Amino acid sequence: MIDFISDYCKNIETYPVQSMVEPGYLSAKLPEAAPYRPDSLEDILKYVNDCIVPGLTHWQSPNFFCYFHANASTAAATELESLVLDWIGQMLKLPSSFLFSGTSGGVLHGSTCEAAICTLAAARDKALKELGGLVPLFLCATIGTTASGAVDPIAELGKVAIYKLWLHIDAAYAGSACICPELRHYLDGVELANSISMNPHKWFLTNMDCCCLWIKEPKLLVDSLSTDPEYLRNKASKLKGVVDYKDWQISLSRRFRALKLWIVIHRHGLANLMYHIRTDISMAKRFEEFVAKDDQRFEIVVPIKLALVCFRIKPKHEAEGTEINCKLLDPINSSGRAFMTHAVVGRINVLWCAIGTTLSEQHHVDALWKLFQEKADVLLMGYKKINS
Repeated sequence: MIDFISDYCKNIETYPVQSMVEPGYLSAKLPEAAPYRPDSLEDILKYVNDCIVPGLTHWQSPNFFCYFHANASTAAATELESLVLDWIGQMLKLPSSFLFSGTSGGVLHGSTCEAAICTLAAARDKALKELGGLVPLFLCATIGTTASGAVDPIAELGKVAIYKLWLHIDAAYAGSACICPELRHYLDGVELANSISMNPHKWFLTNMDCCCLWIKEPKLLVDSLSTDPEYLRNKASKLKGVVDYKDWQISLSRRFRALKLWIVIHRHGLANLMYHIRTDISMAKRFEEFVAKDDQRFEIVVPIKLALVCFRIKPKHEAEGTEINCKLLDPINSSGRAFMTHAVVGRINVLWCAIGTTLSEQHHVDALWKLFQEKADVLLMGYKKINS
C-alpha cells in the first residue's frame, strides 16, 4: 500500500490532469454485484490502478490550476459511489426503487444527522408545494435505537405515512445487520419509505465517516439542495448526463468516501461481513446470559435484538438505581481494562454494553463480565457496611 501511494505521487505528472473517460466507463469495468468472498489486497490495488485511477482528475498534480486547491477527485469518485450504493442496497435487498440500477439511487454522507437534515429539507419543500401551511410532514422510523437497540415496525408506520407524510428510515446502527437473511425482516415494509440511511462506520468495518442514504425521488433532494454557479458548469453537467452529488448534500465539496467502502467490501466479501455481524450478536447473547443467569445481583433491562446489551445492578430500592449503577461504571472505566457508558431507558438508568469493534473476541466479553463482578463485589460490600 505504501509503495502504491509512493508510486502514484512520483508519477503524478504522467497522468492527464483532467479525467479523459466518458460517463459510465466504470460500470463497464466493475461487477454489478458485491463479491461474496474476499479479494487479496494485491488484486484490489490492481483494480484501483487499472480501473479507478484513469477516472480521476488529479487535484494533487502540479499542473492543476482549476479551483481553489483541495485533495479531491471526480468522475471515478461519482461512479464508484453509485456502484457501491447499489451493491449495499442489493445486500439489504432494497427495492429497485431505491437503486441506480432501478429507478432511483443514493449518496454517501458523513453522518445520519446530515442525511436526516437533507431528507427533511426535501420533505418540507415537497409538503409546501403539495399541501402548504403547517401540517405534519416527516415520520422517522429507527432500526436499532441508540439507547436500547429497539426496532420500529416499519410496515405499520408505512400505513400511517400514506397520508402524505415523508417516511424516513434511520438504520444507522442496525441497518448493516440486515445483510444477514435471518435479520432482513427488520426492514420489512421498506418499500413504503421515501428514504433510508445506514452508517457503515458503525457496524460495517468502515472507518469514519460514512453514511449511505437512498432516496426514492432524488429530484426532490436536488430541488432543495442544488446550486449552479457558472464556475462549476461543464459539458457533462449541462447535458445532465452524470450524477452531480454536490446537489445531494449540504456542503459543496466532498470526500472520496466510496473508495474506502468499496475496499472494505472487496477485502472482506459479503460472507465475512455477515460473519462479523453474526459473531458480534453471538457474543452479545453470551453476555446477556451471564447477566441473566450467572449473578442474581444483575438484571437485563431490555431483551437484546442485536449486539447491544442493556443491564444493571438490581437496586434494593428503585430510588437507588441510578446512583448505584453510576458508581459501578466509574471503577470499570478507570480500571483501563474496559470502556463503557450508560443510557436511560424508560426512566431507568442502564449500563450500556455495545459489542462491535473489529478485534473483539469471546475472551474479551468473558473478561468484561468478570470485571463487572469484581467491581460489583467491592461496591456492594461498601453499601453493606454503610447500611449495617
